Order: sequence, then structure tokens, then C-alpha cells
Amino acid sequence: MHTVAVLALDGVIPFDLATPIEVFSRTRLPTGGAPYRVRICGTGETVHAGGFTLSPPWGLDALATADTIVLPGRDELRPIPDEVLEALRRAAAAGTRIASICSGAFVLAATGLLDGMRATTHWAAAAELAARHPRVQVDPDVLYVDNGQLLTSAGAAAGLDLCLHLIRRDHGSAVAAHAARLSVMPLEREGGQAQFIVHDQPPAPRGSILEPLLSWMEEHCADDLTLRDIAARAGMSTRTLNRRFREQTGTTPLQWLLRTRVRRAQHLLEATSHPVDRIARQVGFGSPTAFRERFRRVVGTSPHGYRTAFRTP
Repeated sequence: MHTVAVLALDGVIPFDLATPIEVFSRTRLPTGGAPYRVRICGTGETVHAGGFTLSPPWGLDALATADTIVLPGRDELRPIPDEVLEALRRAAAAGTRIASICSGAFVLAATGLLDGMRATTHWAAAAELAARHPRVQVDPDVLYVDNGQLLTSAGAAAGLDLCLHLIRRDHGSAVAAHAARLSVMPLEREGGQAQFIVHDQPPAPRGSILEPLLSWMEEHCADDLTLRDIAARAGMSTRTLNRRFREQTGTTPLQWLLRTRVRRAQHLLEATSHPVDRIARQVGFGSPTAFRERFRRVVGTSPHGYRTAFRTP
């Protein structure tokens, strides 16, 4: 039987802790047998998890006998005990599979095991993870990353995606599909977490000469604007405009315009029943095909998929 050790540290997020316990405990083989044994491990007698405490039945020594270790999300500002990092490094050296959910990636990254690897976490914490661990290649757009022995996932719901992925790796699609049905969850979701990211535009510094230009671009984003049009409005050459934009917003005028159009399209997809072709025209894309391609590139899913997930009744 495969032993899954779920490591509960102070500050653990209750949902992230419950997800692997629930999913792996309820998984069944075609014969009816249980393929996983789940153990909750901790560093002490009690662990503080939100508004309650729990008493892990196993200590860190149980990590040495686990086949898979799951690191649930926790408050990333809390310090990580050195004994935890050492136990995880020893387990990895012995070949144990380690997976993190949400901000649990901060614990895994602190071991140094993710250095040079691609990883993910909740999109709202991705920049902080990248800043703290610059040797980790943080991808904020995906639901999970599978590096073989080491795996990371995005927010709480993506932890469920990751658990189902592990079950499929271990026992095939049929067993994983059954586990997904028990969780009332599709075995695979369309798109990544990019569709959940709020794409706020980088603001220009207060008093910047770009402020009136940005307002004008937002008002006219549905027009067929070219870089030359924007430069003429600003009274600059295209080269100077690109340089000023990069200096003050971190992006180019056309990329800024694209994100403005996509953000407006997201609002229309959520709040109206307008056909996708009409929305493409309303937000300034030259054709429905171009709209679909660029929307998917920015958001990570199709306009139809986005509307299905986020449309307000």
C-alpha cells in the first residue's frame, strides 16, 4: 500500500490540508481495495490551522517511511522549522515523491530542491515566491507542474487537480476518473490559473506624461489603433514611445492595449449574453479569429470556456 504523508505545520490552510486527506482516503481500485494509506504528520502535539487546532498522530519521523509527501498551503510569512527542511531533504534524497499545494511551494522551495526547476503556486503569491527563490522558475499561469519526483500546484482547487493527477500516474485514468467523480470534479479542467488572474494594468507614475495618453487609449481601445496612431497622439516617435512606455509601465503600448481589450472582453463575457463575434468587435479586435487566439494567449482559455466558468446569471 502506498503511504501518503500530509505535513501539517502551524498556519496550515484547512482546505489545503483536507484535500489530499479526502481524495487519497476515498480512492478505490477496481477490486474495491484502498491503494493509499494517509498519515497526518506534524512537528508537535498541536498544530494551529485557522480557527482550530489539530493533533497530528505522526511526527516528522513518519516522512522517512512515506512514498509521497504532500505539503499543504500555509501562511508563507511564518518561519519554517529547520528540522522540517532537513526531513524533506532526506526524504527527497531517498527518492520520496513530494508535492505542494498552493503556498506549500514556499516550504518546498526553501529546501533548495526546486532550484533550477519550473514550479507554480497561487497566482497572487507567485511574484513573492520568485523574489524569495530566484533560482526557481515560477510559472503563475498553470494549475500544476510535474517534475517527476517534485510537483507543485496553484491554489486550493488546483491541489485537487494535482491529487487526481498523482492518482492517474499511480493507477491509471479509470481509477483517477472514479476519484474525480467522488469529488464532483472533472478529471481535467480547461485552461490553467491564468483565467483567474486579475490583469490590472501597470500604472504610470503619478504626474507622468503618459497619464493622459493611457486614458485616451482606454477610451479608444475599440478603435483600430496602430503604434503610429498612438505615437502621433503622444507627439513622439514610435521608438521614443516604446522606450517611455517600457520605462514607466514595464510593457509596450501594444501589449498594454491588448490587455485593456482583453480585460474589457472579460467583463462583457461575464456580464452580458452578447455573442463572441460581437464582443470581438466591441473591444477592438480585427476579427473573431484574432480575438479568440489573443484571448486564449492572455487568459489561458477560450472566450467560451471563460464565459462558462464566470458568467453571472
